[in-house]
Amino acid sequence: MTSVFADTFYWYGLANRRDQWHSRVLRVRYELGDRSLVTTDEVLTEFLAAMSGDVFLRAAGSLLVSAILIDPIITVLPQSHASFIEGLEFYKNRPDKGYSLTDCISMIACRHEGFVVLITR
Repeated sequence: MTSVFADTFYWYGLANRRDQWHSRVLRVRYELGDRSLVTTDEVLTEFLAAMSGDVFLRAAGSLLVSAILIDPIITVLPQSHASFIEGLEFYKNRPDKGYSLTDCISMIACRHEGFVVLITR
């Protein structure tokens, strides 16, 4: 069964009940069933930064990331200097795009993992 890449948008929508995409993300999570997920340390860093402005969201984010790190069906690709440099090159070479550095690192990781990347936002 094919793994699915989970980006910051996914984790934020899953964790934040007030997010406009929360119900949609829950539906997608249900539809994924027992498919394995892949994410990156950078995505989790960006997710925690997005959750940091509110004490309740911060707590929810911390709990979710702790659960992600021990979940056997979720692979977290490690951050490295090499992934940072490769993502930075991707970022620099696309000045016309609105991709964050985390988006660029994620796209590179997906390429390395053999995923097809669809930008949906």
